[in-house]
Amino acid sequence: MKTIALIASILVCLTACHRGTNTALKTLTVDADSVAINYFRGDGSVDTVVAVKILRDKNDINQLVNFITENSTSAKANCGYDGTIHFFRQDSVVQDIYFRMNDANCMLFSFRNGEKWNMASTILSGEAKAFLQAIKSK
Repeated sequence: MKTIALIASILVCLTACHRGTNTALKTLTVDADSVAINYFRGDGSVDTVVAVKILRDKNDINQLVNFITENSTSAKANCGYDGTIHFFRQDSVVQDIYFRMNDANCMLFSFRNGEKWNMASTILSGEAKAFLQAIKSK
């Protein structure tokens, strides 16, 4: 019985820690009034911005926040980026997110984790990729 209680406690702690970053990120971004998305060339390099899209529709912003905060994963080195997402509230940037969507092995959102300045990552799902591509083509 003690073993089951111990395992359950560990699982609760791991789940709480795993979601802590996502909760903090969601708190920062949920009140954003606009989002700027910079799309890079798509080969992982960050030297060429090929499109910039601005979101002001609250439903689109909320959907994007949900994609970004959905599932944490470990950060991967040397993936590069296909773009950046900048969340604004009253003309001030509240969060910068980097994303990689054109490499099946590195599909993720990456961001600075609060005051620690550690990089954290969440999974960029196929649905999130379709959403970002649809915004780019508008």
